[in-house]
Amino acid sequence: MKRRSFLKVVPLAATMPMLLKVSGLGKIFFPDDNDAAICSRKFTLAVSLKLREKPIGEVIVAIGKSFLGTDYVANTLEEPGEEHLVVNLRGLDCVSFCENSLVLTRCIKKNKMTFNDYKAELQFIRYRGGIINRYPSRLHYFSDYIEDNVKKGVLKDVTREIGGVPYKKTIDFMSTHPGSYRQLTEHPEFVEIIRQQEAEINKRSMVHIPKGDVEKVSDRIHGGDILAITTDIPGLDISHTGLAVWQAGKLHFMHAPNVGSKVLITEKTLADYLAGNKKQAGIMVARAVEPA
Repeated sequence: MKRRSFLKVVPLAATMPMLLKVSGLGKIFFPDDNDAAICSRKFTLAVSLKLREKPIGEVIVAIGKSFLGTDYVANTLEEPGEEHLVVNLRGLDCVSFCENSLVLTRCIKKNKMTFNDYKAELQFIRYRGGIINRYPSRLHYFSDYIEDNVKKGVLKDVTREIGGVPYKKTIDFMSTHPGSYRQLTEHPEFVEIIRQQEAEINKRSMVHIPKGDVEKVSDRIHGGDILAITTDIPGLDISHTGLAVWQAGKLHFMHAPNVGSKVLITEKTLADYLAGNKKQAGIMVARAVEPA
């Protein structure tokens, strides 16, 4: 049955639960959906809600909510072969959830809403300087991801100005655990490049907001801010990411939690969510910049 014909019988969906999946915004997803179709629907939603006219943070929240109920899929970018732009809107990990919410939002705000526009923006944000040049060109460490996108005018790191304190950490997890990364195992020559990138990260004066201070600075965090959760895991800067969202006057966390879960908004406030995880140390806060 063609999709156009199927849409005519959507009222019968209650008798065909196998065929449909409903998102957090009540949109219908079909099992044969590809990434281009999902992207198109996001842009259609944006037009219907006149999102382009809204502040960028509100758009990020709206697009983030359109992913509610999407399955968590680990390691979404790790495909075999030469480094290339991987597109996956069907399943998301914590970084790709934030990234796609940001990328789609920037396309909407710039009124560039084709699938090719989306892919160009995705590459621009995901890779160092927006250029794909083998595996090390991807922005693997999230503090580095923020730094590079600040340089590109995509984000503003507001952590320091809203109450950040020094976050002293030696970043070296990838170079000291190359066996955890297929690409580093297959291409040991990349390890030295990654080590050099880590050395550059370690020269920076990083700051974060300790989780015990999040509640008192929460009124300075805007809906749609990207929240990068710092960690006490040796060698790592960030262990998890998500979006700030306000509900009933309280700051919550919208994220793709872990394997077996779906994109959701925490029932607990952000502060309480952080308090419940011993390995989470605090947050960095990156705010999207309105595109020129």
